[in-house]
Amino acid sequence: MTSTTTAPVDPWAPATRTPRDAEQLRRPSESFARRAITGFLRRPSAVTGVVVVIIMALFALIGPALSPYSYDEQNLDHVSLPPVMQATDVDGRFFVATQNLTLVELDGGGHLVGTFGGGEDDPVAKRMTFDVGGGEELTINYRVKPPTLMQDGKTISNSTTMWNTDHVLGTDGLGRDMLTRLMFGLRISLLIALIAMAVNLVIGVIYGGISGYIGGNVDAVMMRVVDIVSTIPLILYVVLIQVLMAGSSGFLSIVIALSTVYWVDMARVVRGQVLTIRQREFVAAAKIMGTSDARILGQHIIPHVTGSIVVTATMLIPSAIFIEAFMSFIGLGVAPPMASLGTMSNDALATLRSAPFQLFIPAGAICILMFAFNFIGDGLRDALDPRQNR
Repeated sequence: MTSTTTAPVDPWAPATRTPRDAEQLRRPSESFARRAITGFLRRPSAVTGVVVVIIMALFALIGPALSPYSYDEQNLDHVSLPPVMQATDVDGRFFVATQNLTLVELDGGGHLVGTFGGGEDDPVAKRMTFDVGGGEELTINYRVKPPTLMQDGKTISNSTTMWNTDHVLGTDGLGRDMLTRLMFGLRISLLIALIAMAVNLVIGVIYGGISGYIGGNVDAVMMRVVDIVSTIPLILYVVLIQVLMAGSSGFLSIVIALSTVYWVDMARVVRGQVLTIRQREFVAAAKIMGTSDARILGQHIIPHVTGSIVVTATMLIPSAIFIEAFMSFIGLGVAPPMASLGTMSNDALATLRSAPFQLFIPAGAICILMFAFNFIGDGLRDALDPRQNR
């Protein structure tokens, strides 16, 4: 019996591959920007945030031009009308009692067709009687909350739910259209967000970049200035600015206050990144070649911290929106009658129990706007993180 032996395969022999294998191994090069965009689009929450911000921006910029009302137009006959009303059906006519005890008539589509005021008041029985024409009289019983309608001494129970077609989001305590005021309030908030981002990008990046690049005693002094600025409350800045600029608008005071102190967080982030990057070899090579410090900082170092800058700026936008709303809420922001999400929330406190929608609408807009920007910031943080792209 003969045995055959097979020579072992040389483990050091070069690998062979067919053209098909080479085609499968080939992978197109992908830039960092393309990887970042792809990573961002893979996060549904971040994409949803972008869509929401775009919709709200268009709503705030284009909406007021399409609205038949202005932000300060008052109609005391239509006070605190809700978006959805319980209309009382009286022989095919629909009536709603308002908060200031007037009687509003609606048509079948929810449009306001008439207002009856100057009724005969009976303060003892807490009833007000109106002549609605055709020999008919209706009585508002405001002893109960909400007020009910009565006819011939009997409460009318035949009611129907109707959407307020003329005022889609209702009216406030002065009869102003809530939808129009919400548009202007969002415009103020988005403008504040844009200004805050611009201030962060200009002052914060330049200040933090110079501090981190120079280092030493200059860095120590510049950072102590940042510490001093960040310890003073923003409310104090706004009050001082309003005192110094007597007669100026509250919006201008908030803008100046944000421009004065809001860049400190960005400066800290940029300074920390620059302190790390300035030790790398390509910075030393640029210095050896005689490149100026300004050119090294602007064209070599700052581009490497773009991801941190974008993420920080996006994360600070919701904080700026909340600061503006809070300042307006306590009376240090936008002055009436200009609409702001903060002033709308403050105005709604007087009618919180009888008309809670007046508070829920601006507060809901603030929450949606802040969530949208936070989702965008989270998406940018993950997309621009090199560890996520390995």
